[in-house]
Amino acid sequence: MADKINCLDLSGQHQQIKNEIFEAFEKVYEKTAFSGGLFVQEFEQKFSNYIGSDYSIGVGNGTIALHLAMLALGIGAGDEVIIPANTFIATAWGVSHAGATPVFVDCEADTWEIDASKIEAAITSKTKAVIGVHLYGQPFDIDAVKRICDKHNLFLVEDAAQAHGARYKGKTVGVFGEMACFSFYPGKNLGACGEAGGITTNNEKYVKHIHSLRNHGSTERYYHDEIGYNYRMGGLEGASLSVKLNYLESWNNRRREISKKYYAGITNAKVKLQSIPSYADGVHHLFVVTVEYKEAFAKHLSDNDINAAYHYPVPCHLQKAYSSLGYKIGDFPNSEYLATHCVSLPMYSELTDKEVEFIIDIINKFQ
Repeated sequence: MADKINCLDLSGQHQQIKNEIFEAFEKVYEKTAFSGGLFVQEFEQKFSNYIGSDYSIGVGNGTIALHLAMLALGIGAGDEVIIPANTFIATAWGVSHAGATPVFVDCEADTWEIDASKIEAAITSKTKAVIGVHLYGQPFDIDAVKRICDKHNLFLVEDAAQAHGARYKGKTVGVFGEMACFSFYPGKNLGACGEAGGITTNNEKYVKHIHSLRNHGSTERYYHDEIGYNYRMGGLEGASLSVKLNYLESWNNRRREISKKYYAGITNAKVKLQSIPSYADGVHHLFVVTVEYKEAFAKHLSDNDINAAYHYPVPCHLQKAYSSLGYKIGDFPNSEYLATHCVSLPMYSELTDKEVEFIIDIINKFQ
């Protein structure tokens, strides 16, 4: 190939819609609606319609979404929330920022999603919720996790930061729990031109509370009913997301096409792919494989002008930030194996068939 193929390249997407984005920004500029306001509200309505939720709330980023979800559920100091050990650290931050304690459980060895069979052993009298993560854009087994939540009277929250448009048993994720939290970080399948996040729910009570929390604990200007936050979504971000949402399905379908090519074409026995259950129709935000010698594999790709990445090289329970919780190597073997053997292949909708075929060929030549 003439140029390096990056793990992620946003330039093609933004060239495609540049004029539309700039026109949307012009409207925001004319209205000077830069913080919250009309263009955020327009996106919230469009996103609710897309997900199938009654409500959507725009906030500053995905970590904020998780934090506010915890607060709206009344979760705080002394409470525990169960989350998978193999997720981006923001899932745990949402719990910690609310003053609660994350309790980690292992993932399944093949799907790499939260292992529902491990949840009940982690439940204590302090447990208030489970956050299931649709990791890499593939839905976890929602029904299995929800049965446990219902049995023990726990809240279920979906971390859908990587799963915009993914479907579980034919239904779009984001409507199965009390709330679902989305990231619109620029590199996501639906990414803002800037930082942004969102929450979907069917419960009006949560919406009113989060509206207050994201706006300094205020429902009337200069009157503050509780300690709040400056957590609003910006107008430019809302406008850019409204434009991009029009393209999300086609972009996701292209990712599905690329994924099918990877699954059909990668025949190297040294490379293990994520297992896809029959209930899952993912959106392949990341395409992660495991390899016994991942540094050698990544170097092989790099030597052939393919840039890979690692998502994520250290599981949450072994992060220094959570050393006080007392977890150790060996506690969650599947998550630890994934962390030490994971390699993310290039995945974005603008990859050409020629580039995908080249990547597959280079992978199959790895020895």
